[in-house]
Order: sequence, then structure tokens, then C-alpha cells
Amino acid sequence: MDTSPKDPAPPEAAGNGVGRKIARMTAHLPSNTIGALWILLASFLFSIMVTLIKVVGQDLSVFQILVVRQAVMLSIVAPKILSGLPTSLSTQRPGLQIVRIVVATTAMLSGFTAIIELPLADATAISFSKTFFVTIFAIWLLGETVGVHRWSATIVGFLGVLLMLNPHGSGFIDPYALLAILGAACAGLVMIVVRLLTRTDAPVTILTYQAIGVGLIMLVPAIMTWHAPSLGQWGLLVLIGIISWAAQMSNIRAFRAGEATAIASLDYTRLLYATVLGAAIFGNWPRLETLLGAAVIIAASIYTVRREAKRGRELARAADARGYSN
Repeated sequence: MDTSPKDPAPPEAAGNGVGRKIARMTAHLPSNTIGALWILLASFLFSIMVTLIKVVGQDLSVFQILVVRQAVMLSIVAPKILSGLPTSLSTQRPGLQIVRIVVATTAMLSGFTAIIELPLADATAISFSKTFFVTIFAIWLLGETVGVHRWSATIVGFLGVLLMLNPHGSGFIDPYALLAILGAACAGLVMIVVRLLTRTDAPVTILTYQAIGVGLIMLVPAIMTWHAPSLGQWGLLVLIGIISWAAQMSNIRAFRAGEATAIASLDYTRLLYATVLGAAIFGNWPRLETLLGAAVIIAASIYTVRREAKRGRELARAADARGYSN
């Protein structure tokens, strides 16, 4: 059991009244139980978010969805950003902030497009491959030493991805599945970049640059592809932004409260939610090959987390970075 003190909640996660109320209600519970409840909530909210994106994506461009989503999220955290000026805009790594913005934009653009075009469960399952991309980028950028066990789990996870991409050996790979892989790879890279940024910059600074930067990048293509939303579509777009913010905050709280080794595997409940929602709303059931590939990836990921915990090592993951491809 990790008895080290938890980091204080970041400014963007600490000030909302709902969060404080839930924290008071669960204060008597063990820390891992609290973390588990938060991550289950985050997984459910992320699943609702991608479902709404798939619904509105039938009529609106992904650029339009992204720019409204970022605008809503930015408006929610604006009071914290404005109250923290000029600190919230002060960064020691401007180049790395730009890299993070570009990679996060690519992750969301690729991931959201895959969600719109693929069955919901398929897109969700492929997104789990970000775990082994984290390993690769951690070696490259963080200089982590990886042993045979972790490499073996990474290779097994990669085989699970191949199973989902080309299940029948026909040589044909769905281009949207490749987009889902690209989104997962970029999401893994975002985790590593955020890990580097947190060494020098405050969480609110990282959030500010990401929120503004992604919105600005998406603004021009959104205008070019703009289709006037109906009143109902406006409501869904705003709801996507609100739920996105709530899901990310729940995820941050989860990993601040509980040990990653104890709660990380609960994030895979998203596949269950995606399967149920995809079947109920869109009439799409995941392929058997998708479920088998997802099972391989999940098993390899859980093995990696458990083994690293036994060795007393901290995995290269940052709660603040999670969810950007979703």
C-alpha cells in the first residue's frame, strides 16, 4: 500500500462545489475505494461523451465539434485561468507546450473521427493500445529502462492491435482503424509530454495552453466546414464540452486519491459501456476479433501495471493527460 502523501488537487480540479460535496461524502472511505469510484465515474462520462460525439458527428464536422468542445471547456475553467494571470500563462518550456498542443490536437482529431466512423466498441477497444505506446515513448523521451517482461507485454499488446486491424488476414486495413491507432499513439505521447511539463510548469498552465491552442488550431477548419447546428445539436455540443470537462476532472481525482496499480484496470469498463451504448443507440455490435484483440491488450496492460508496482516503479503516466483521444 502506498502511504506517501497525495499531491494537492490542481487548481482546475479543486474549486467546483460538486467535487467538494462528493469529497465530503466519501471522506470516510479508503483512498483506493475513492479512486475506484472516481475512475468508474470518469469511464462512464467518457463513454457518454464519445456517444454524443458519434451522434452529432453524423451531421456536423469533427472540426466543428472540437472547436465548440474546447470553447465550452475553456469557459468552464476561465475563472481559474483569469485569477491565476500572469502565472497561468507563464511557462518555462514554450516549445514543449507547442508540441503538446499539436500532438493533443492530432490525438483528438484522429480519435474523434474514428469514433464517428467506426462502431463505438471497436474505436474504444483500439484506443486502449495507447498503453504500449506509452512504454515506447517512455524509453525514448524519459530514458526509462525496460526489461524483458515489460517488452514482452508490449509485444503481446501490439499483436492484439494487429488482430483488430486485420482480423481475417485479407491484407485490407480499415483506414479509420488506422486513424484510431494514430489517435492512441498521440494520446500516449501526450501522457509523456505532460509528464515532462509537470516538472517545470503548473497544471493550470498546461491546461490553459492546451485549451486555447487546440481551439485556435481547429478554428479555421471549423469555419470552413461550418454547418449551422439546430437548437438540439447546439445543446448536444455544449453537453459534450461539459461532460468532457467533468470526465477529465473525475479522472484526475481518481489518480490523486488512489494508487494507479489498484484502479487503472477499472478504466477498461469503457469497453463495456461502449458495447452497450453502441448496440442500443446505433445497432452496432463489436466483432469477435475486436473483443479478442481488446482482451489481449487489456491483459498485457494489467500485467505491466502489476509488475511495475511490485518492482516499486512509477509508470510513465499522468492523470492530467488522459482522455484527450476520446
